[in-house]
Amino acid sequence: MTLYIDSTVREDSRTQRLADRLASRIADGEVRTIRLQDEHLHPFDAASLDQRNREIESGKRDSQTLVRAAEFAAADQIVMAAPFWDLSFPALLKTYVEWINVLGVVFRYSDDGHPVGLCRARRLFYVSTSGGPAETDPFGFGYVATLAKNYWGIPEVRRIAATGLDIVGADVESILRSAEAEIDKVEP
Repeated sequence: MTLYIDSTVREDSRTQRLADRLASRIADGEVRTIRLQDEHLHPFDAASLDQRNREIESGKRDSQTLVRAAEFAAADQIVMAAPFWDLSFPALLKTYVEWINVLGVVFRYSDDGHPVGLCRARRLFYVSTSGGPAETDPFGFGYVATLAKNYWGIPEVRRIAATGLDIVGADVESILRSAEAEIDKVEP
């Protein structure tokens, strides 16, 4: 199953356009799309964090709190649609990461204290667009790539981006078509 996590909010999102194309291209069966704006996620507060910890300790895995983490861990591959906002990605995506980053479901610690990934995915694609230059994107993609490789155990993490879309005189369609051409080269 391909898990497609969409953190876009605009109706005509350029990021969503690219991520939709990628998810369709690489799908090896079912594509499960999660539109984060429809998920009613909220940052953890003391009460919700305590509730999640109680559910983890009880071994209960069918609660709303842990279902997202189990689904993430079970995916064969993951597509994240993450527009570049304020040197990072939308807060909805950070909140989602907090919800799925569950000890004992998505990762565990080894006897010597190092994280060991429990995710099944062989690859994660981070799809992003930006109005200005964001060639390196260390705060968005770098954060996700570090978690994917060092905590979740996902060996291949790749960024596909279209940048400079709002610069005066930019040929937006040409920039997007270039990113689509990159997507079309991705092995299913």
